[in-house]
Amino acid sequence: MTVWIVIVSALVLLYFSRRYAWWKKAVDYRYPRILMYHMIKQHRGGKFKGLRVSPEMFERQVKYLAENGWHFFTMRELMENKETLPERSVALTFDDGYEDNYTHAFPILRKYGAKATIYIVVDRHDREWSSRRKAKNNSGELMQEPKLTDTQIEEMIASGLVEIGSHTMTHDNLTALEREAKKREIVGSKEAIEKQFGITCDAFCYPFGLFDREDRALVEEAGYGSATTTQTGIADLRACDPYEIPRVTVSGKDNFLAFRLKLKTGRRGVKK
Repeated sequence: MTVWIVIVSALVLLYFSRRYAWWKKAVDYRYPRILMYHMIKQHRGGKFKGLRVSPEMFERQVKYLAENGWHFFTMRELMENKETLPERSVALTFDDGYEDNYTHAFPILRKYGAKATIYIVVDRHDREWSSRRKAKNNSGELMQEPKLTDTQIEEMIASGLVEIGSHTMTHDNLTALEREAKKREIVGSKEAIEKQFGITCDAFCYPFGLFDREDRALVEEAGYGSATTTQTGIADLRACDPYEIPRVTVSGKDNFLAFRLKLKTGRRGVKK
């Protein structure tokens, strides 16, 4: 009986160690953590559970950051100050432009004085884009999710806490487009955002994290100061390509331990 207890305990420890990789060395805290979110809302069935972080968990995460010496920056601020960033710098980034970023996330940002960058799709209402990556994803689920209104975006900009970046015009798969279509998505979205909101749109995010060398070059030529990807990791902004910046994925499937480990190493476990 004792032998079986030892074996089971060893297997549990092995599973826990692989799943959470608690033993991994922390990435240098001089390197900023750029966290990637999508929706802040409860998951009530359907696909894309990972895209939905509950408001309760989001507040717990932001509260932890605020109370443990983390310094909040927008993406533009990170890039402008990359040579002198303090240890434990963090940028909260949101992809797509869902309405819950205003209704659920924004009150929490204000409560803790946290800053964020929201990458909006210009033509975001009633648009299905999931299938542009994989045809089987065309469930209409993300199309039905309410998106930010211009009035909500204007209020967040006025707060001084939120930077608005571009996630293209339509959230298309850039790698599947011809050059002129790529330019409409990349350059056109920057121009549209700047005209609509009277701001400089400095930050860009590749839809689905998919891009090629031509896309990267067009983003730089358009005058963006940075571009984020879905590549997992923590980078030294002084050394990495400013148009291929990795991020730390915050998933609705993560518990709080996973969140803290991702702050430490960029990943929850050995692979994720």
